[in-house]
Amino acid sequence: MKNYEKYTRGYFMPPQTSLKWTQKEYITEAPTWCSVDLRDGNQALVVPMNLEEKLEFFQVLVKLGFKEIEVGFPAASETEYAFLRTLIEQNLIPDDVTIQVLTQSREHIIQKTFESLKGAKQAVVHLYNSTSVAQREQVFRKSKQEIIDIAVTGAELLKKYAAETEGNFKFQYSPESFTGTEIDFALEICNAVLDVWQPTSDNKVIINLPATVSMSMSHVYASQIEYMSDHMKYRDNVILSLHPHNDRGTGIADTELALLAGGQRVEGTLFGNGERTGNVDIVTLALNMYSHGVDPKLNFENILEIIEVYERMTKMKVNERQPYAGKLVFAAFSGSHQDAIAKGMKWREEHNCEHWTVPYLPIDPKDIGREYEGDVIRINSQSGKGGIGYLLEQHYGLDLPPKMREDFGYRVKNVSDRLSKELLANEIYDIFKEVYVNIKTPVEFLNYRFTHHDDYETTITVKENEEVQELNGVGNGRLDAISNALQSKLGISYSNLIYKEHALEVGSSSQAVSYVGITAANGKVHWGCGIDVDIMTSSVKALFSAVNNMTQEQREQADVQEAVAKK
Repeated sequence: MKNYEKYTRGYFMPPQTSLKWTQKEYITEAPTWCSVDLRDGNQALVVPMNLEEKLEFFQVLVKLGFKEIEVGFPAASETEYAFLRTLIEQNLIPDDVTIQVLTQSREHIIQKTFESLKGAKQAVVHLYNSTSVAQREQVFRKSKQEIIDIAVTGAELLKKYAAETEGNFKFQYSPESFTGTEIDFALEICNAVLDVWQPTSDNKVIINLPATVSMSMSHVYASQIEYMSDHMKYRDNVILSLHPHNDRGTGIADTELALLAGGQRVEGTLFGNGERTGNVDIVTLALNMYSHGVDPKLNFENILEIIEVYERMTKMKVNERQPYAGKLVFAAFSGSHQDAIAKGMKWREEHNCEHWTVPYLPIDPKDIGREYEGDVIRINSQSGKGGIGYLLEQHYGLDLPPKMREDFGYRVKNVSDRLSKELLANEIYDIFKEVYVNIKTPVEFLNYRFTHHDDYETTITVKENEEVQELNGVGNGRLDAISNALQSKLGISYSNLIYKEHALEVGSSSQAVSYVGITAANGKVHWGCGIDVDIMTSSVKALFSAVNNMTQEQREQADVQEAVAKK
């Protein structure tokens, strides 16, 4: 690409790095989660939510388990002011939930912010001002000391108005655009604010270090967080918060590594909604922890319901490949993937496994309200016998012999390829019935009876070309006797009869299903399936289905050869 020379790295590495966080393997406990859907998320929407929608969304966030929820910038917007007052006056905030409001370091704004909080049982007042080199030089045109003075003045005003207002208030400070700020200066301004607030173990404060614009690889952000954590004053009485955005597509990685490096709290949104490429996605973060056996302290057991509310409220769409939530993220179209998943599920059933280890599925889809049949095994022209067989077994109780699964798999893939579409379970079952089940042409089975001496003797009644006839046969078993009758009387030949039967457990437990495979003279195996209330009758129907499939194919090949010869 052209013009790459005009870009350079805009972040600042710490003057020293210890990289202690690299020695940690995984996140061992959930951080404090703060949803900013109603502020950062809402302000990024083409059509922001109205009051009724905000109230409903707030209730959803509470139901999911969020204990801290940023509800807006009440002093800067009448809509957000009215929303906050509605929450307080209608007593809609649970006792264990803390609301958070945003304010700039300006006295009239801070004053109105505290007025909006009258009657709130507990709230976080979030003070911020921008500190990056670009913002200082280009936007505010102020020196470092002037930027520090803005923050310190705001911190003092928060103390003043909190003392004059009834309520339980916690303070939070953000050096906005932290990732574009010199680390020593970010530390200096945070420590200056902390000197004003003088946090204690009974009155902790929050220092929030936002990747307002993601500017570096994830390990750099983690190193910045670690440096701040190691050198910040009053560290034991400070809750270190993270607020990553996703400009480089690394929001999740930035947050996870920063949590290893000392972060204790995360501000983000459902599905990563937010300005530009969005805030960090709390759903993905929480379920990543869940997949490691860590309780995320949030409830996403019905992800489809959450998606419905989110899409209706925001008019945004959850991408089909969105981790955990997207329609296709558990879907396996590939034959080898389907086969591995099907075998993994069977392994769990046979071994009563304590831990989830199914190939290709990082978590059990059922844990978040998804289904194996519709969400995991999806059938198209790339699918294989394992997935197709799995669907038949799960939906219709059909446990095909392995070689029959392979034969049927090719047939299904050919149909999907010809139609250029995904096939649903009922469509796959329809194909199976059409190809294998109780096939009546060219020879239709009508009835049978047996006598037993040294060998089994049978008489079967069949119909071919509207002519009914009886065939006699002898064998070392009932099905063998019928098979011999068919071969000797109809002039057909096959070998290696394969047989399997079982009860149908799905749909009607009184029915039985049988599968028969026969090998023609050219070595090809032909399959048939019989379904009947009587197990012996189902076996006979399966044999006739296999014979009919072989005979029909041989006749079609003969017709083709004859047509070629005539030309």
